[in-house]
Amino acid sequence: MFQKLLMLIPDTEDEWKQVSRHFAEKWNFPNCLGAIDGKHINIKAPPNSGSLYFNYKQAHSIILMGLADANYKFLYINIGAPGRDSDGGVYMNCSLSQALENNTLNIPESTPLPGRKQPIPYVVVADDAFALKPYMLKPFAFKSQSVPERIFNYRLSRARRIIENVFGIASARFRVLRRTMELSPPKVKIIVSAVCVLHNFLMSRKRSSAVYAPLGTFDTDNEDGTITLGTWRNTEAVVLEPLQRTTVPRNATMAAKMIRDEFKEYFCREGEVPWQRYYI
Repeated sequence: MFQKLLMLIPDTEDEWKQVSRHFAEKWNFPNCLGAIDGKHINIKAPPNSGSLYFNYKQAHSIILMGLADANYKFLYINIGAPGRDSDGGVYMNCSLSQALENNTLNIPESTPLPGRKQPIPYVVVADDAFALKPYMLKPFAFKSQSVPERIFNYRLSRARRIIENVFGIASARFRVLRRTMELSPPKVKIIVSAVCVLHNFLMSRKRSSAVYAPLGTFDTDNEDGTITLGTWRNTEAVVLEPLQRTTVPRNATMAAKMIRDEFKEYFCREGEVPWQRYYI
């Protein structure tokens, strides 16, 4: 039963379409299946582990990789990769990566963005640590950006910030995530898994979510383009450390670049929101 609770990722086309509808309605981002990122969970160095769990922040850790939906709930988690790994490295070795690459998740067929004609795959949004893929969007390079590229990056960041807020509220409420756990990696994995399950449970019920994550808990976009930071950010020492960015170059395919360009055009035309040009 516990394992079943962990595997919350949709497995039918209708379930994926519902996830996508929520992203379109709440975050003006159609064809989106989730926001992905990873964080370090600090642990005491296991015996005889050498540098396996030693991360770039000079601490020992295991890694929590998570995919979140538009409602601040985990769709997928992967826990236990050693702390020395980078974002991209952890992702490439997890079951979600393999399933997306092999198209085994019953994701719906490509469909045009609203008001446009070119069929576009459903995608996951990520930061620049991940590789650009036909099913994964990352920002344009931050140097010498055009206005449309800045707009795309803003809209991507707006959707991707969901997973940052999910990690933030979980660590704000479950204080065990804020300190070094003096347990073996397998036991830490069980604890972190339980935290993720409890987070989803509390977020899924109106009465408990009103206490667990009351109004103002998460970051809010204002109509003038400013952001009101969520109250979880005010909790002392609450932010989990991000993963190390890999420096290995990744050459994206032309198909992946075309898909990102189609989203860019959509955000500047049919899918424009009133405040985006103020923000950039």
